[in-house]
Amino acid sequence: MNFKRLWAMFTARNLEFLRDRAAFGWNFLFPFLVIVGFGMVFGGKSFQENKVGVFPCANPVIQPDQLNLPEGFRQAKYVDFIGFENLDQGLVRLQHHKIDMLIQQGDPPYRYWISDSSPRGYLMEKFLMASLISGQDALPAEKQVIQGREIRYIDWLFPGILGMNMMFSALWGVGYVVVRYRKNGVLRRLKATPLTAFEYLAAQMLSRIFLLMFTLIVVWFGCDMLFSFHVEGRYVNLLIVFFIGSLSLTSMGLILAARGTSEEFTSGVLNFISWPMMFLSEVWFSIEGAPHWIKAVSQAFPLTHLLTAVRMIMNDGAGLADIASHLIVLTAMTLTGLVASAFLFSWND
Repeated sequence: MNFKRLWAMFTARNLEFLRDRAAFGWNFLFPFLVIVGFGMVFGGKSFQENKVGVFPCANPVIQPDQLNLPEGFRQAKYVDFIGFENLDQGLVRLQHHKIDMLIQQGDPPYRYWISDSSPRGYLMEKFLMASLISGQDALPAEKQVIQGREIRYIDWLFPGILGMNMMFSALWGVGYVVVRYRKNGVLRRLKATPLTAFEYLAAQMLSRIFLLMFTLIVVWFGCDMLFSFHVEGRYVNLLIVFFIGSLSLTSMGLILAARGTSEEFTSGVLNFISWPMMFLSEVWFSIEGAPHWIKAVSQAFPLTHLLTAVRMIMNDGAGLADIASHLIVLTAMTLTGLVASAFLFSWND
């Protein structure tokens, strides 16, 4: 390892990116516009699909006819019922806007919980009240309002937008760029220098990490001035998680860059990876209640662990020990990506 050569490549890659004003500006503008747009539309409100949690229930995936609830409520259209083993599990999901209402099944009186700041929860409550009316009598129900600080939808969405921006920047800024260098013959010229493959890949990775973290900090404070995001945990822990997450995403981009020669093929592979990752990693919406195999697939994406850890710190005040499992997975993915990319890397076509 020659740090002089590494520093030369690191500086050259940064200058190349900074001189591309369109790409440089879009990295800041895109996440900022998305956050501002959602903030203007939804503000402090919640926006989710109609999901009703039911407890006690051993199976999270349940059929409506298996529930001991009012018939009219069970047969409602456009409502998904999600089972929880106990009250505590359901309340956590309700507070984090993964479900709109929580109800205890059994004989009347029915007990249910909602969030007063959730418009979907309000609608589910009205529908439940209407379904409790039977003939001339009405079945009793007891309303409970969740305690503690309300989590706005914009607070839940914000980490997802940041993570999505990091994902696209890491995959395309490394994978696509290196493939373009190989196709244009730039890598062949670098091969004639004393620069090693490990030094070149390390410089590319460090450059991208520097730009990702710089963009993250600027966008975070810019959006925070508008929406005043509430962070229960420590900012240092957030920075650590974002740093390790960006390492993992960048190492994935390096694997794609190791052998690719066609920009068109690389673009297709990047889309094939990034779009499922974006939808299954809960960037825009929760996958609570999805089949087990979908949740299992989502755990294979580094973005899932990154967003889960960040939201735990922001909304629950979690420490590094509480998110250790996610940090271990992200670190393992980073090391795997670096070793694989260094082993597979080729200077030539």
